[in-house]
Amino acid sequence: MAHSILGWWFASGHILPHGDGRPITIGTTHQVDGELTPCQHGLHLSVRAVDALNYAPGNIIYRVRGHGTIIVGKDKICCSHRTYLAGGIDITDVLQHFSRLCALDVIHLWNAPSVVIKYLRTGNPRLREAAWAAARDAAGAAAWDAAWAAAWDAARDAAWDAAWAAAWDAARDAAGDKQNRRLHRMLLRAIKTGGTS
Repeated sequence: MAHSILGWWFASGHILPHGDGRPITIGTTHQVDGELTPCQHGLHLSVRAVDALNYAPGNIIYRVRGHGTIIVGKDKICCSHRTYLAGGIDITDVLQHFSRLCALDVIHLWNAPSVVIKYLRTGNPRLREAAWAAARDAAGAAAWDAAWAAAWDAARDAAWDAAWAAAWDAARDAAGDKQNRRLHRMLLRAIKTGGTS
Protein backbone atom coordinates (compact mmCIF):
# COMPACT_ATOMS: atom_id res chain seq x y z
CA MET A 1 0.00 0.00 0.00
CA ALA A 2 1.39 3.41 -0.96
CA HIS A 3 2.04 6.07 1.68
CA SER A 4 0.80 8.95 -0.52
CA ILE A 5 -0.12 9.47 -4.16
CA LEU A 6 0.00 12.67 -6.19
CA GLY A 7 -2.83 13.10 -8.66
CA TRP A 8 -5.68 15.08 -10.20
CA TRP A 9 -9.28 15.62 -9.12
CA PHE A 10 -12.06 17.49 -10.94
CA ALA A 11 -14.98 19.16 -9.21
CA SER A 12 -18.03 21.17 -10.20
CA GLY A 13 -17.53 23.76 -7.48
CA HIS A 14 -15.62 24.60 -4.34
CA ILE A 15 -17.40 22.34 -1.87
CA LEU A 16 -17.27 18.56 -1.53
CA PRO A 17 -20.08 16.89 -3.48
CA HIS A 18 -22.66 14.25 -2.53
CA GLY A 19 -24.11 16.28 0.33
CA ASP A 20 -20.82 16.55 2.21
CA GLY A 21 -20.63 20.33 1.82
CA ARG A 22 -17.18 20.94 3.30
CA PRO A 23 -15.40 23.83 1.55
CA ILE A 24 -12.39 23.06 -0.64
CA THR A 25 -9.44 25.40 -0.23
CA ILE A 26 -5.81 25.04 -1.24
CA GLY A 27 -3.81 23.60 1.65
CA THR A 28 -6.82 21.91 3.25
CA THR A 29 -6.88 18.18 3.96
CA HIS A 30 -10.20 16.37 4.00
CA GLN A 31 -10.64 13.03 5.74
CA VAL A 32 -13.32 10.36 5.69
CA ASP A 33 -13.79 7.77 8.40
CA GLY A 34 -14.89 4.17 8.08
CA GLU A 35 -14.17 1.47 5.56
CA LEU A 36 -13.30 2.75 2.08
CA THR A 37 -15.29 1.53 -0.90
CA PRO A 38 -14.15 2.86 -4.28
CA CYS A 39 -16.83 4.96 -6.00
CA GLN A 40 -19.00 4.82 -2.89
CA HIS A 41 -17.11 5.92 0.22
CA GLY A 42 -13.77 7.67 0.17
CA LEU A 43 -11.92 10.57 -1.36
CA HIS A 44 -10.90 9.96 -4.95
CA LEU A 45 -8.24 11.07 -7.41
CA SER A 46 -6.50 9.80 -10.52
CA VAL A 47 -2.77 9.71 -11.11
CA ARG A 48 -3.19 10.38 -14.84
CA ALA A 49 -4.91 13.60 -15.89
CA VAL A 50 -6.88 11.88 -18.68
CA ASP A 51 -8.18 9.32 -16.20
CA ALA A 52 -9.37 12.09 -13.86
CA LEU A 53 -11.10 13.69 -16.84
CA ASN A 54 -13.15 10.49 -17.28
CA TYR A 55 -14.71 11.09 -13.86
CA ALA A 56 -15.01 14.89 -14.06
CA PRO A 57 -18.36 16.25 -12.86
CA GLY A 58 -17.23 19.78 -13.77
CA ASN A 59 -14.38 21.94 -15.01
CA ILE A 60 -12.70 22.89 -11.72
CA ILE A 61 -9.29 21.19 -11.45
CA TYR A 62 -7.28 20.43 -8.34
CA ARG A 63 -3.78 19.01 -7.96
CA VAL A 64 -4.10 16.74 -4.93
CA ARG A 65 -2.25 14.31 -2.73
CA GLY A 66 -4.07 11.21 -1.50
CA HIS A 67 -2.82 9.63 1.72
CA GLY A 68 -3.85 7.64 4.77
CA THR A 69 -5.56 4.44 3.75
CA ILE A 70 -5.30 4.03 -0.03
CA ILE A 71 -7.01 1.64 -2.43
CA VAL A 72 -5.42 1.68 -5.88
CA GLY A 73 -7.70 0.91 -8.82
CA LYS A 74 -6.96 0.75 -12.53
CA ASP A 75 -7.54 4.45 -13.22
CA LYS A 76 -8.85 5.80 -9.93
CA ILE A 77 -7.55 5.96 -6.36
CA CYS A 78 -9.74 5.87 -3.25
CA CYS A 79 -8.18 7.22 -0.06
CA SER A 80 -9.07 8.32 3.45
CA HIS A 81 -7.27 11.70 3.17
CA ARG A 82 -6.97 14.14 0.28
CA THR A 83 -4.93 17.35 0.43
CA TYR A 84 -5.55 20.13 -2.10
CA LEU A 85 -2.15 21.34 -3.30
CA ALA A 86 -3.02 23.71 -6.16
CA GLY A 87 -5.72 24.64 -8.61
CA GLY A 88 -9.32 25.30 -7.73
CA ILE A 89 -9.70 27.06 -11.07
CA ASP A 90 -12.17 26.71 -13.92
CA ILE A 91 -10.35 25.28 -16.93
CA THR A 92 -13.18 25.20 -19.47
CA ASP A 93 -11.04 27.01 -22.05
CA VAL A 94 -8.10 24.67 -21.41
CA LEU A 95 -10.30 21.59 -21.91
CA GLN A 96 -11.73 23.00 -25.14
CA HIS A 97 -8.20 23.68 -26.40
CA PHE A 98 -7.15 20.15 -25.37
CA SER A 99 -10.08 18.59 -27.24
CA ARG A 100 -9.27 20.57 -30.40
CA LEU A 101 -5.64 19.39 -30.23
CA CYS A 102 -6.80 15.78 -29.86
CA ALA A 103 -9.05 16.20 -32.89
CA LEU A 104 -6.11 17.58 -34.86
CA ASP A 105 -4.12 14.46 -33.94
CA VAL A 106 -6.50 12.40 -36.09
CA ILE A 107 -7.52 14.98 -38.69
CA HIS A 108 -5.50 13.10 -41.30
CA LEU A 109 -7.95 10.17 -41.04
CA TRP A 110 -10.65 11.97 -42.99
CA ASN A 111 -10.99 14.63 -45.64
CA ALA A 112 -11.87 17.43 -43.23
CA PRO A 113 -13.34 20.63 -44.69
CA SER A 114 -10.96 23.59 -44.41
CA VAL A 115 -13.28 25.46 -42.03
CA VAL A 116 -13.12 22.51 -39.61
CA ILE A 117 -9.32 22.50 -39.70
CA LYS A 118 -9.20 26.27 -39.25
CA TYR A 119 -11.58 26.11 -36.26
CA LEU A 120 -9.61 23.29 -34.64
CA ARG A 121 -6.35 25.20 -35.07
CA THR A 122 -7.61 28.59 -33.89
CA GLY A 123 -10.61 27.94 -31.65
CA ASN A 124 -12.17 31.05 -33.22
CA PRO A 125 -15.77 31.03 -31.90
CA ARG A 126 -17.00 32.73 -35.10
CA LEU A 127 -15.98 29.62 -37.07
CA ARG A 128 -17.57 27.11 -34.71
CA GLU A 129 -21.06 26.97 -36.26
CA ALA A 130 -19.70 26.76 -39.81
CA ALA A 131 -17.25 24.04 -38.74
CA TRP A 132 -20.06 22.00 -37.15
CA ALA A 133 -22.22 22.34 -40.26
CA ALA A 134 -19.35 21.30 -42.55
CA ALA A 135 -18.49 18.35 -40.30
CA ARG A 136 -22.15 17.19 -40.29
CA ASP A 137 -22.28 17.37 -44.10
CA ALA A 138 -19.01 15.43 -44.36
CA ALA A 139 -20.31 12.85 -41.88
CA GLY A 140 -23.39 12.27 -44.02
CA ALA A 141 -21.21 11.57 -47.04
CA ALA A 142 -19.06 9.28 -44.91
CA ALA A 143 -22.05 7.24 -43.69
CA TRP A 144 -21.92 5.05 -46.80
CA ASP A 145 -18.18 4.51 -46.29
CA ALA A 146 -18.83 3.56 -42.67
CA ALA A 147 -21.50 1.03 -43.69
CA TRP A 148 -19.09 -0.53 -46.19
CA ALA A 149 -16.35 -0.65 -43.54
CA ALA A 150 -18.74 -2.35 -41.11
CA ALA A 151 -19.60 -4.98 -43.71
CA TRP A 152 -15.90 -5.54 -44.39
CA ASP A 153 -15.20 -5.88 -40.66
CA ALA A 154 -17.92 -8.51 -40.35
CA ALA A 155 -16.43 -10.48 -43.24
CA ARG A 156 -12.95 -10.77 -41.73
CA ASP A 157 -12.06 -14.00 -39.97
CA ALA A 158 -11.45 -14.29 -36.21
CA ALA A 159 -7.65 -14.51 -36.47
CA TRP A 160 -7.46 -11.27 -38.42
CA ASP A 161 -9.84 -9.62 -35.94
CA ALA A 162 -7.64 -10.67 -33.02
CA ALA A 163 -4.48 -9.37 -34.68
CA TRP A 164 -6.17 -6.11 -35.62
CA ALA A 165 -7.56 -5.68 -32.09
CA ALA A 166 -4.09 -6.13 -30.58
CA ALA A 167 -2.60 -3.56 -32.95
CA TRP A 168 -5.48 -1.17 -32.29
CA ASP A 169 -5.08 -1.56 -28.51
CA ALA A 170 -1.37 -0.74 -28.76
CA ALA A 171 -2.05 2.31 -30.93
CA ARG A 172 -4.85 3.48 -28.63
CA ASP A 173 -2.60 3.10 -25.56
CA ALA A 174 0.18 5.11 -27.24
CA ALA A 175 -2.30 7.82 -28.24
CA GLY A 176 -3.71 7.86 -24.70
CA ASP A 177 -0.23 8.29 -23.24
CA LYS A 178 0.43 11.19 -25.62
CA GLN A 179 -2.88 12.81 -24.71
CA ASN A 180 -2.19 12.33 -21.00
CA ARG A 181 1.23 13.98 -21.26
CA ARG A 182 -0.34 16.89 -23.18
CA LEU A 183 -3.21 17.34 -20.72
CA HIS A 184 -0.83 17.05 -17.74
CA ARG A 185 1.34 19.88 -19.13
CA MET A 186 -1.71 22.00 -19.97
CA LEU A 187 -3.15 21.59 -16.47
CA LEU A 188 0.13 22.47 -14.76
CA ARG A 189 0.44 25.55 -16.99
CA ALA A 190 -3.19 26.54 -16.31
CA ILE A 191 -2.68 26.28 -12.56
CA LYS A 192 0.48 28.37 -12.81
CA THR A 193 -1.19 31.06 -14.97
CA GLY A 194 -4.63 30.99 -13.36
CA GLY A 195 -6.57 29.11 -16.01
CA THR A 196 -5.31 30.08 -19.44
CA SER A 197 -4.07 27.45 -21.86
